[in-house]
Amino acid sequence: MKITLNILLLLLPFLAMSQDNYKVYKTASQKQVSLDDIMNDMNKADVLFYGEEHNDSVGHTIELALLNKLIQKFPKKVALSLEMFETDTQPILNEYLSGLIREKNLISDARAWPNYKDYRPMVELSKEKGIPVIAANAPGRYTNRVTRLGLNSLQQLDATAKGWLPPLPIDTATGTYYQKFVDIMGGHAGMGGMQIYQSQNLWDATMGWSVAKYIKDHPGSKVLQINGGFHSEEKLGAAAQLKKYAPKASVLNIAVFAVEDFNHIDWSKYSKSNDYIIVTNGRLAKSF
Repeated sequence: MKITLNILLLLLPFLAMSQDNYKVYKTASQKQVSLDDIMNDMNKADVLFYGEEHNDSVGHTIELALLNKLIQKFPKKVALSLEMFETDTQPILNEYLSGLIREKNLISDARAWPNYKDYRPMVELSKEKGIPVIAANAPGRYTNRVTRLGLNSLQQLDATAKGWLPPLPIDTATGTYYQKFVDIMGGHAGMGGMQIYQSQNLWDATMGWSVAKYIKDHPGSKVLQINGGFHSEEKLGAAAQLKKYAPKASVLNIAVFAVEDFNHIDWSKYSKSNDYIIVTNGRLAKSF
């Protein structure tokens, strides 16, 4: 039997909301809190970054729960922003949300991720409630170009192509963010690694720019930005790029980790720069 969106929302208390599946901690106090506490903090924030593990099935249900709570608390103010759609697909995404095209065309023409089923409930809820969805990520063909030829190669694009990207040149983050990248690369960042790092910065900058544009055009909005954890952990990456484009924007971030034993959190493993930590039951089945 096909599960409708309304049925899925009714099931939320038994899915993501189950304390058997996840725990939320406020980093400043290292105390366990609830999703409602995050909503209360959103009273004074513009953007909530949710840094996921892409295959975390529990994490995906929490995303939907957060979006639903935001809509309930801030009706007519909420927007959903997704790494999973690229900026040049925004017109297609808008057409789907407006009911002009079929879902099969959205999936094919907007180049939906292979695990789109994990994000579909949020898109469908947005469609039902009239919530804008921001296609936030850089087109893959341009990040691929940067990986091959470096950031300067984007200057050769025409005006239309540059319109899908943040203003050039793009600032590459240094310091802590660069060191995190080097650590992931195994301590090596030669020319090839540097161009991959530049691609990472293009992703981050485009997501930050996409959200910054939206909140500039829609003052008072509450944006839920969904992306892979590395893009916003410690308020680096896309979160830091957002602040460059919108210095006055107030940002909260959630870093989500699927762990084997989430009943005993080891704070030495988690940065105090995150506003919230969510640990999920890593023993449950992954979404892919």
